[in-house]
Amino acid sequence: MGCAPSIHVSHSGVIYCRDSEESNSPHQTTTISQGTTTLHGLFVKTDAADSIPSVLAYQSRQPPPSAGPRRKERRESGGASARSRTPHCCSVEAETQTSSSSAKASTAEVQVGPMRLTQYPIQVLLIFAKEDNQSNGFWWACDRAGYRCNVAWTLESALECFLDKHQEIIVIDHRNSKYFDAEDICRSIRATELSEHTVILAVVPRTSADQEETSVLPLLDAGFDRQFMENSSVTACYNELVQIEHGEVRSQFKLRACNAVFTALEHCQEAVEITSEDHVIQYVNPAFERMMGYCKGELIGKELTELPKSDKNSADLLDNINTFIKKGKEWQGVYYARRKSGDSIQQHVKITPVVGQGGKIRHFVSLKRLHCTNENNKQLYKSHREDKYTGDNSLSESGSYKCKNRRKDSVDVKSITSQSSDAPSLQTRRYSSMARIHSMTIEAPITKVINIINAAQENSPITVAEALDRVLEILRTTELYSPQLGTKDEDPHTSDLVGGLMNDGLRRLSGNEYVFSKNMNLSHTHLPVPNTINDVPPCIAQLLDNEESWDFNIFELEAVTNKRPLVYLGLKVFARFGVSEFLNCSEATLRAWLQVIEANYHSSNSYHNSTHAADVLHATAFFLGKERVKGSLDHLDEVAALIAATIHDVDHPGRTNSFLCNAGSELAVLYNDTAVLESHHTALAFQLTTKDNKYNIFKNIDRNCYRSLRQAIIDMVLATEMTKHFEHVNKFVNSINKPMASEETSPHSEGSNTECTANIKNFPDNQTLIKRMMIKCADVANPCRPLELCIEWAGRISEEYFAQTDEEKRQGLPVVMPVFDRNTCSIPKSQISFIDYFITDMFDAWDAFAHLPVLMQHLANNYKHWKTLDDLKCKSLRLPSENNN
Repeated sequence: MGCAPSIHVSHSGVIYCRDSEESNSPHQTTTISQGTTTLHGLFVKTDAADSIPSVLAYQSRQPPPSAGPRRKERRESGGASARSRTPHCCSVEAETQTSSSSAKASTAEVQVGPMRLTQYPIQVLLIFAKEDNQSNGFWWACDRAGYRCNVAWTLESALECFLDKHQEIIVIDHRNSKYFDAEDICRSIRATELSEHTVILAVVPRTSADQEETSVLPLLDAGFDRQFMENSSVTACYNELVQIEHGEVRSQFKLRACNAVFTALEHCQEAVEITSEDHVIQYVNPAFERMMGYCKGELIGKELTELPKSDKNSADLLDNINTFIKKGKEWQGVYYARRKSGDSIQQHVKITPVVGQGGKIRHFVSLKRLHCTNENNKQLYKSHREDKYTGDNSLSESGSYKCKNRRKDSVDVKSITSQSSDAPSLQTRRYSSMARIHSMTIEAPITKVINIINAAQENSPITVAEALDRVLEILRTTELYSPQLGTKDEDPHTSDLVGGLMNDGLRRLSGNEYVFSKNMNLSHTHLPVPNTINDVPPCIAQLLDNEESWDFNIFELEAVTNKRPLVYLGLKVFARFGVSEFLNCSEATLRAWLQVIEANYHSSNSYHNSTHAADVLHATAFFLGKERVKGSLDHLDEVAALIAATIHDVDHPGRTNSFLCNAGSELAVLYNDTAVLESHHTALAFQLTTKDNKYNIFKNIDRNCYRSLRQAIIDMVLATEMTKHFEHVNKFVNSINKPMASEETSPHSEGSNTECTANIKNFPDNQTLIKRMMIKCADVANPCRPLELCIEWAGRISEEYFAQTDEEKRQGLPVVMPVFDRNTCSIPKSQISFIDYFITDMFDAWDAFAHLPVLMQHLANNYKHWKTLDDLKCKSLRLPSENNN
C-alpha cells in the first residue's frame, strides 16, 4: 500500500524508479529498469551496463541490527518476493555524490609537536567489480564510522573519482581478476601525485586451512599498503578501517603537515642547517645557501668536518660546542665560518639538539645570522647580501628554490668594493678589472639605477635591504617585460600562440629554403580607379559615408571594390586628415601611391591582404579622432601613423616570422632572423615609394621633415612585431597610464586632461609610446569589432595558420603552432587564448588613455561568444544551429 512511484529517465535512457512513500522497512532498494528488464540492487550487471553510471555514491541507508542475515534472507527470497515489499525511497544519480551516513561525522584535533591540526572526516573509495557481501560490508562499516564513501567499478571511474575527492583510504577488490586487474588499478592511482598520502587496501580471497598464505611482496610492489583477508562482517571491515585511520592515515596526515613547516623553512630569512647525530648535513635552506655561497647539492650528505674552517675561531671553541650539544643542551654564541669564496664571516649561531627514536639525539638544528655588532661586520653583512648577485654560478644551479630564476654568469660591480678584508688577494686581483669599469664615467641608465639602489641599501633596515635585493634580482634578468608561462597548467593554444607569434623559431634546416615572389606589378581587377575622392562610384561612396564609425563593415567595402578597399578607404581617410596638404603632394600622386602599395599586398592570403591593411588604417584613423590621442600628437605623428598603418603588412607572404626562419628564407637571412617581416614591410614600402616620382609622396618635403617622418613610420611598423609586445604595453602603462592616474586622483586635478596631453607633447618619448600602442591595437583590433566582423576575421586568420601548418608538414619543417591543425583545432579556444594573453591587458591600458567604451563592450560580447562555444565543445566559428540559419 504505497503511493505511486516516481519515474526518472536518465540521458542514456535508463529509468530510475523511486517509490514516493517513506517506509518503515529497514531495507531500502533501488530499482533500475531499461526496456523490459527490471534490476535490483546497487550494482547492475546487464548487457546495457554502459548505460549505468560507473561511479555511485550510496545514499544513506539505515542497516538493521542484524544486517547480514536479513540481507541474505532478502536475496534468497528471490526477485519476486523482494519486489512484493514496499521499497524505501532511494535514488541513484548519474553522477558522483558524497554519501551521508547514520554516524555523525566529526572533525578531530591532531597534535604534531607544537602544531595543532584539524583532521576532517575520512573519505573512502571502494573499487569493486560488482556488488556483493564484501562491498556491502565495507559500505556499512564506513557508515558506522562516519566516513564519506564512494564506490566505482571501472578503472576510469575510479581514477576520475579519486582525482576529484582525494580519498584517504582506497579499498580495491583483489579477489578475482576476471572483472579487472586490481594491481593495474593500484599502479594507475599511484602514478598520480595526489596518491602519496593515500592508504590503499587490497581485499584478497580467504585461504583454506591447508593452503600456504601467499607473500605480500607483489602487493607492496604494485603500490598497496595493506591486505585484508576476505571477510564480509561489518564489524571486521569496521575494525580494519578504524585501525587504518588511527595508524597509517593519521601518520600520513602528520607528514602532510610537514610541508607547511618546510615551506616556512624555505622562506625563512635566517640560515637553517639540520644535521644528523653524526654531524652529516641533511638539510639547508636557501638563506643558508646565500649566506655561505654553496648550493644544496654541494652540502647535503657531507660531514661538517669536510667543509673548510675559519682560522679566526679559538682552538677549543668546537670542543666546547660539542660538549654542550652532546649532552642535549642548547648552545648559542658567535662563530666564524668560511664561505665557499674563502672569506670568513662572523655569525650568531644557535644549535639545538632534537631527541628522536629511542630517546636519543637524532638531529642538530642550527640557526645562523650574520653578527653585525661593529662597522666591519656590517660590511660583511653587506657582502653576504650582495653575494647572491655576484658570479657564483653554483648557487644559481641549486634546485632548492626552483621557483626563482637566479642570475647566472654576471657580476655585481658594487660588491667588489664590499669584500671583507680577509678575502684572498687572488680574488681581489680577479675583480680589479671590474672595479675599473665601475669607475668609468659612461654609465647606462640601468647601471645608474642599480648603483642608486646599492647605495640606498647601505643605511637601510634589513627588511628594506632584502626587498631591494629582490628588486635588483628582477632588474638584472634578461627579459624585463615578457611574462613567464607556467608549465604545469599551460594551455597548448596559448603556448602555441606565444611560440608562433613571439619567437623567431630559430631552428634552421638545411636544404629547405622558402622563397616567395614579390607582387610588384599586380592589378586586381579592371575596376576604374578614381582620379579624386569625388570620382568614387556611388555604391562605394555610400559605404564610405560611415567610415568614421567603429562598426564600419570593411568586408562590404572589400566586396564592392573587388578586393581593393585600401585605395578607396585611403583616399577618404587621407583627405580627412589633410595628408596631401602636409606632404605637399597632389591627390593624383597619393592615389598612385595607394595603388602601388595595395598591388603589393597578396590577395591570395586569407588574412594578411589589403583588406586587413584597410581595417588597420580604419582603426588608426578612429583612434586619431579621439580627443586625448589627438591632443597628444602633432600633425606629423598623425600622417606617420596613417602611412604606417597602410604599409605595415605590405608583401606579407601569409607565413609567420618563425616559419621564414625555420625555412631559411632569403628574408630571414637578409634580416638575421630578427623582425624579418616587419623589416621587410618598411624597407619595401620605402623602396616602392621612392622608385618613381609618379607615386613618391615624399618628394616635396624637406630633408629634416622626411627623416622625422621616416623614423616615425619605421618605429611604428616595427612595433607590430610581437616579440616586443609586452615591453611596449608595460612601458605605456608605466609611462602614460600611471602618471595620468596620479594626476587625475590628485586634489588639483581640475583641467588635468588638457595639462596631461600638454605634458605628453613635451616628451617625445611619450608620443612614441602612444604611436606604438595605437598601431599595435589597430593591428589586432579584430576581437573588439562587432561580433560578425570578429567571427569573419577569426576564420580568416585560422585558415592562414592552417595553411602554414599544412606547408610545414609538407616541407618537413618544425610545426610552429601544432594546435592549428585544420582537422583538430578548436577556433574558440584559440581566440580565448589570444584574447586572454595578448588583447585584454593591452586594450585595458589603451582604453584608460583613449576612452573606448564601444570597443570594450564588443570585446566582452565576443569573448562571451567564444566561451559559450568552448563550453559546448564546439570547435567551429558558430553553433551548428547558427550555421544552418
